[in-house]
Amino acid sequence: MEDKRIPVERLEKFIKSTMRAQGVPDDHDEIFTRRMIEADLRGMHGHGLMRLTPYSRRLREGGYNLKPDIRATRETPVSALVEGDNGLGQVVMTFAAELAIKKAKESGLAWVGVRGGNHAGAGGVYAALALPHDLVGIYMAVANANHMPPWGGVDMLLSTNPIAFAIPAGEEPGFVLDMATTVASYGKVKVYAQAAREMPVGWMVNRKGEPLTDSTRADEGFLLPIGGHKGYGLNMVIGMLGGVMNSAAFGGDVVDFNKEFSTPLNTGQAFFAMRPDLFRDLGEFKAGMDRSIREIKHSTPMEGKGPIRIPGEQAVAREQEMRVRGIPVTPPVLKAVRELAETLGIEERLEG
Repeated sequence: MEDKRIPVERLEKFIKSTMRAQGVPDDHDEIFTRRMIEADLRGMHGHGLMRLTPYSRRLREGGYNLKPDIRATRETPVSALVEGDNGLGQVVMTFAAELAIKKAKESGLAWVGVRGGNHAGAGGVYAALALPHDLVGIYMAVANANHMPPWGGVDMLLSTNPIAFAIPAGEEPGFVLDMATTVASYGKVKVYAQAAREMPVGWMVNRKGEPLTDSTRADEGFLLPIGGHKGYGLNMVIGMLGGVMNSAAFGGDVVDFNKEFSTPLNTGQAFFAMRPDLFRDLGEFKAGMDRSIREIKHSTPMEGKGPIRIPGEQAVAREQEMRVRGIPVTPPVLKAVRELAETLGIEERLEG
């Protein structure tokens, strides 16, 4: 069966209705929906509508605090530790990003850490929140299930630990790099498993170190870090800055949110925002970004290859296309959210 294209506004209304039916406050359901839709629009479907069913199960089983006291603690003009109080991850992380942006606009730069959060979806969505303010944004997180051992080991103590950067430009779209520190995110593995699609060699190996390509047997292996031991090191840095620094979960303290739906996750995240005009005139900086982006885009591709692409460039094109044609929803995801709607007694079933 082919994917079903659903208009953006219809999906927004659908997601909001599921949140309201489960007791999520109006302001929180708005933020949650916006971040979910933005993930799908960027093509990060492993963090969009696909997550609605497991998030809803966590809601039903008491895994979230529906009335969290999200607040800044240990605050200075250029920093803060945000206590998420086990609120929806998208809501907690939006609060943290907006606080960092506010502080950076006033003081030039700001670092905000998060504890007591939850899975928040696609990292690039948060980094990109800085772009309308002409700020650099950096997001990092300790992911919510350990799928990788230390380099050379077999004990699952590390996760995909994503990092995302957003840098404003002038006439060119802002530069956005969103990546896991594993070769593939586990969300992408789930997308492949839903379609019973074989994974490329190099994503995962089994406990003997042999390639694992059957996505439906992903539980039998573990993810590999980008760049071998270098990616493993970067993964640990993010765990220490997002987890240890914030008194949040890291290593053996990480709760697998794929298996536990009532235990608080204590997800650790961090957001850094900075004004480019600390270093040079903003207009000059943005013009320089345009020149650099164009130089690389227009450089000579290998024979039979090309065009040269910039990280995040295709996400802009995807969003434009999906706002016209609708967001593609796979049959398994559509089936799951329709069943959720029936369970919640919601009239909209995304049919027709």
